[in-house]
Amino acid sequence: MLTHPFSGFGTGKIKPMSYTQLDKPQPALRSAYRVFRTISTRWMDNDAYGHVNNVVYYSWFDTAVNAYLIEQGVLDIHHGTTIGLVIETQCNYFSSLAFPQTVEAGIRVAKLGTSSVRYEVGLFAQGEPLTAAKGHFVHVYVDKETRRPTPLPLNLKTVLETLV
Repeated sequence: MLTHPFSGFGTGKIKPMSYTQLDKPQPALRSAYRVFRTISTRWMDNDAYGHVNNVVYYSWFDTAVNAYLIEQGVLDIHHGTTIGLVIETQCNYFSSLAFPQTVEAGIRVAKLGTSSVRYEVGLFAQGEPLTAAKGHFVHVYVDKETRRPTPLPLNLKTVLETLV
């Protein structure tokens, strides 16, 4: 039976369900990720509350994955004919990160399709066993000129298979 996330939906008496009634996301262990990249926080990453602002986490997801692909020689941002466009993102936060901490981004591939990839990224405070935040984003790979989906190039697919 499917239930709506608000009890009383359709009755005119909508009451939000408590968060504990939903599947509460949990931090992940380092062992859940295949490769890691180190990211330095910057002074400007902190917000008025003294921790890294939530929007910065999405930038780190992008930076970790794309830097890895460039290092592996499967992403050429200047001359490549295939590019990845982000069509979906999500992030759960478990503990604060702040400048001047060093962040370690764990990367894995959760789903490898014909022209799309779901990357999952875990962000760890340096040396910590559990994610401070984790999330995902989906790239659809397209022809750089036409912006139409295209099958993953073989060299890219080969590298991504090591992250599954």
